[in-house]
Amino acid sequence: MDNNTFSIISKNSPAGSQTNAIGFNGEASPGAQTLTEEFTAPSAFSQITQGQLFFNSTTNAFKETIQDVPGATWASGGAMNTTRAKVATTQNGAQNAAQVAGGVPAPGSVNNEQYNGSAWTEVNNLNAVNGLQGGTGTQTSAISFGGYTNTWLTNVETWDGTNWTETTEVNVGRNQGGSGGSSSSSALYFAGEGPGSPPPQLANTETWNGSSWTEVNNMNAGRIMSYGCGPVSDALATGGATDGSGTTTANTELWDGTSWTEVNNLNTSRMGMGVAGASGSSALAFGGTTYPGNTSVDVTEIWNGTSWTEIADISTARYDGNGNGTAFGALYSGGGTSASGSTTTEEWTVDLSNKTITSS
Repeated sequence: MDNNTFSIISKNSPAGSQTNAIGFNGEASPGAQTLTEEFTAPSAFSQITQGQLFFNSTTNAFKETIQDVPGATWASGGAMNTTRAKVATTQNGAQNAAQVAGGVPAPGSVNNEQYNGSAWTEVNNLNAVNGLQGGTGTQTSAISFGGYTNTWLTNVETWDGTNWTETTEVNVGRNQGGSGGSSSSSALYFAGEGPGSPPPQLANTETWNGSSWTEVNNMNAGRIMSYGCGPVSDALATGGATDGSGTTTANTELWDGTSWTEVNNLNTSRMGMGVAGASGSSALAFGGTTYPGNTSVDVTEIWNGTSWTEIADISTARYDGNGNGTAFGALYSGGGTSASGSTTTEEWTVDLSNKTITSS
């Protein structure tokens, strides 16, 4: 071996990867190095995921792949089997895995349907007729609470993927309240209309832990038809009507697991809209109705944790439909321009887009 040459001797693992190597300088001669170094690799490498994925395009432009929310669109989905509005919904369900139960027209319904991304299928019914109730969860773990059938209900039923089971009632009977939570064992129930003459707009908030309901801190303003999204520890409530005349509001409040905080308003004041979102910092609000005037709207707004921005409208203006999914993949089913509702379903899809990175 010549002076000042470098060689590697490798020891292969059973999988054939190089795990140990040694480098040396060759024969000793004047001026030659006498150092020896060893390299040892671990038997298994850990994968690290950090930041976003970037790539260099064929035009030598530096790009990143993002979900293009401003470029998203609404498209028709499969029609529901039963015409309705104001139902318990698997709010935490995905766009292609939603569920709705009960609902109006009066006096309510026991019907229960599931969506697979293209069609609705009827599954086992609620135990009791209900409408105007709250609900959250998934197709395998859901909960329906409150509602109205000629009186303000405290009824609660949980869904295990096959059947509904009656369980502990809410503390305050009401209807047209908002919901948060993620499953049959974790739910948030806020606002709504309570018993009285005239019926009051409630600010009450209750949490469900799988066995009992607990009254917690009230909202800053009582309201009805104010809907929301997010888990019990990080939820959002927006819109609604705050007085007996039905005048709509644009108010938005965030729930941090302990208390409500008023934040930036919607751009369009309304009530009875669909809401979808994974947390209090990422949500989509669509449809609804304004009052006075009782005018259905097709407006869609996205919430980034700080402010609302108007984006693509829904195809059919309506209110009291049911929101499922997230700001990046939502479903709006039912609702209408009157209390009779509809079978209409629309899907909100956000595609991937390549964004060019600039120095700014």
